[in-house]
Amino acid sequence: RQVLLPYWNVWYFFSLYANAEGYSAVRRTDSTHLLDRYVLAKTGELVTSVAGQLDRYDISGACGSVRAFLDALTNWYVRRSRDRFWAGDRDAFDTLYTVLETVSRVLAPLAPLVTEEVWRGLTGERSVHLTDWPDAAEFPADHDLVAAMDATRNVASAALSLRKAKGLRVRLPLSSLTVATPAAETLRPFAELLADEVNVKTVEFSEELSSYCQQVLTVVPRALGPRVGGQVQAVIKAVKAGEWSLVDGVPEAAGVQLQPGEYELKLVPADAEQTAPLPGGEGVVVLDTTVTPELAAEGLARDVVRVIQQARRAAGLDVSDRIAVTLAAPAEVGAAVEAYRDFVAREVLAESVTLTAPADVAAPTDVSGPVSLPAGVDGFSGEVGEGDRITVSVTRV
Repeated sequence: RQVLLPYWNVWYFFSLYANAEGYSAVRRTDSTHLLDRYVLAKTGELVTSVAGQLDRYDISGACGSVRAFLDALTNWYVRRSRDRFWAGDRDAFDTLYTVLETVSRVLAPLAPLVTEEVWRGLTGERSVHLTDWPDAAEFPADHDLVAAMDATRNVASAALSLRKAKGLRVRLPLSSLTVATPAAETLRPFAELLADEVNVKTVEFSEELSSYCQQVLTVVPRALGPRVGGQVQAVIKAVKAGEWSLVDGVPEAAGVQLQPGEYELKLVPADAEQTAPLPGGEGVVVLDTTVTPELAAEGLARDVVRVIQQARRAAGLDVSDRIAVTLAAPAEVGAAVEAYRDFVAREVLAESVTLTAPADVAAPTDVSGPVSLPAGVDGFSGEVGEGDRITVSVTRV
């Protein structure tokens, strides 16, 4: 589930869009696009780490490395690059081809059958098991970029967890996200990526953690006592009084420098409702969860796009087919579509978007599948917003 399915899904995604574009990708590692540079550098690191793990017969470690890489590939690179594939970006196709070809060779000793199937479909060659181990030196080395992008992924994950806790669907845009961390300047170049991933209008960065949270130190007497003896009470008293400091990132109280396992250092947010910690106590994210009428309307339009895309798939349309859309929706949803008509049309490749009143459409018997529309036109029904039901018909033009 965490390796074979993501691996296969990336191969399916690549083949679907490459065939639709009619493009035969080539092996290249010279793309200058930020996401391409990231995934190529991360692929080079994967080759090195898995080679070392297999040399040490650390099969579990190698599987863990591949699993973590595929998570980044599917849930970050491919998802963030989807519009580029839609537009036929050659750099994106060549980069994903290169990554898939390399990952197939890395994964072959661990998953021999599925990698053989993907390899033959991808390259047309006889067998992945007759090829050499990939050379990490082929890939651009940029550990700083990999580390910064992975930190950006952690920020996005924390922000999305806040959305989920508040019941705010991802397609509903929000006003702002604030990232408070000592590494703020490192993350600043990725503000646009974060804004799009979390679906916020603005992303702000701050190195002043004290404005959003406070560090709370707790001593573990059972672990500290055997080492410092009678000083343990003095350390506990100093910590409770707030008389402690960080020296090179290590807590010190009453003249004693604490060691790992002897303490817990947590970030306690000032506003727990809108704040989430980053992994490793590196900072916090603060999400403005206020929903204005304008944001709500844009969110409805994005939900409508999702239902139309589902209708396209149900109708068996190709990803590049242009369509005409007829939409039956409640007044609030219709007003949102009217306000964002160009956005909706662009996202679903629609030449026209026609709105009708819900009463003009027969009530669906199955909200997840086809229904009957007037004049014998096939339709598709789905939910948007907070349970509003709409019905869509799509026609190839």
